[in-house]
Amino acid sequence: MQVFEKVAAMQQACRELRQSGKTLGLTPTMGALHAGHLSLVRAARAQCDVVATSIFVNPLQFGPKEDLARYPRSFERDCRQLVSEGVELLFAPTVEEMYPPGTSTVVHVEGLSEKLDGKSRPGHFRGVATVVAKLFEIVHPHYAFFGQKDAAQVAVLRKMVRDLDMDVQIVVCPTIREADGLAMSSRNVCLSPEQRQQALCLWRALSHVQSLAAAGEHDPGKLIGAARQVIAAEAAARLDYAEIVDPDTLDPVSDLKRNTLVAVACFIGKVRLIDNILLPAEPGI
Repeated sequence: MQVFEKVAAMQQACRELRQSGKTLGLTPTMGALHAGHLSLVRAARAQCDVVATSIFVNPLQFGPKEDLARYPRSFERDCRQLVSEGVELLFAPTVEEMYPPGTSTVVHVEGLSEKLDGKSRPGHFRGVATVVAKLFEIVHPHYAFFGQKDAAQVAVLRKMVRDLDMDVQIVVCPTIREADGLAMSSRNVCLSPEQRQQALCLWRALSHVQSLAAAGEHDPGKLIGAARQVIAAEAAARLDYAEIVDPDTLDPVSDLKRNTLVAVACFIGKVRLIDNILLPAEPGI
């Protein structure tokens, strides 16, 4: 695996691969890799000739009171995992390399960036869109792979790609869960054993909504109320949001006549966790 810290060197390596006719896949990450990240790498490996991964803890997507300093970092371990998965290129720049002094350009996807996580974390999706746009420009991948767990991020990036006519296809891969249902996240390592159990309230809430919908309850308000009740029953959990929205626009829906996104976020202690499921449209519609 070739490891690049400099933008120009990564650009040159990717340019040569594309010119040789290779299909290039990118899996952007912030490191602290887990099975969810590796599932993206495997999806890229199955679809592309060459897989590139980035590891960059992006300061632009963290607010002033958020956990940038506490975000887990395990670079050597991450590299070993990526080598085992057959990743050919790793881009691991410094903050100064990605954002040189004087950098002032940002990418803001208006209309989506203020919803769900963007509402709770002002400026978050501006940081995400900016760094991903830069990665797309550096790597010029044919395909970029993201997880369904970050559904709001996926909606923002899809719109960015459409609006800016970017020549890349976004591939969304299923959420990878622990055996008990907890969505895999780099932040899970910040949970104590007790908090790890408390965090299961997110999956319990989503599972409850899924069961109610399957049994015939199609009122989004009642379904969200049920999700909030499940989370409220966990005393250690502090709800951030629970919403049922259109997966493309992130706007609330009034019915289940199309596929809908059930998204939840809550704090367990100081750790903020997110999760979601997709509900299929009502039968016969």
